[in-house]
Amino acid sequence: MFVLGLTGSIGMGKSTAAKMLAAMGAPVCDSDALVHGLLAKGGAAVPAIAAAFPGVVVGGAVDRRALGAAVFGNPPALARLEAILHPMVQSAQRRFLGRAARRRVRVAVLDIPLLFETKGERRVDATLVVSAPFRVQKSRVLARPSMTADKFAGILARQTPDVEKRRRADWVIPTGAGRLVTRRALAGIVRDVRRRRGRRWPPRGYHPI
Repeated sequence: MFVLGLTGSIGMGKSTAAKMLAAMGAPVCDSDALVHGLLAKGGAAVPAIAAAFPGVVVGGAVDRRALGAAVFGNPPALARLEAILHPMVQSAQRRFLGRAARRRVRVAVLDIPLLFETKGERRVDATLVVSAPFRVQKSRVLARPSMTADKFAGILARQTPDVEKRRRADWVIPTGAGRLVTRRALAGIVRDVRRRRGRRWPPRGYHPI
């Protein structure tokens, strides 16, 4: 099975690309969705986050806005949060890949917003980076509810710059020229990797559960 890592900075169109890949028969593991589940009522991360960040758990679920306020602009707090979430997310990703392999899927996708920041490229066979001109990115992001220019700048400061992501990527997917261009680029990549043999799955020491 060939494992693709999909990433891109905020507002670059990663969610749209992920939906297109899924429609092409390449199942996608959405890391953001995994985090939402971990923070929801009954989520596995809730007890640890309640202990690390008193007051952010309300009614058994993590108040994402309160948690964001607790870690925004606070690198040590953000590191504590990541130390809780990242191992849980990676464990869920491994379970996803295991299920995909048992179904004899040829191509599986890990959608990881902070792929390069967390050295996630070491766990995939190739990387896809979605990218658009900055003016398009900024317009998309600032149109989001409750988004501000300062918050946007803070998010960008935490992320590997787009130019560096494009330099490190195996493929760069354009998302600023319309969906048809994006879809064609993704379709070509999927056709290519379906003919390749993946080398990252299963990882050494992996034991199916």
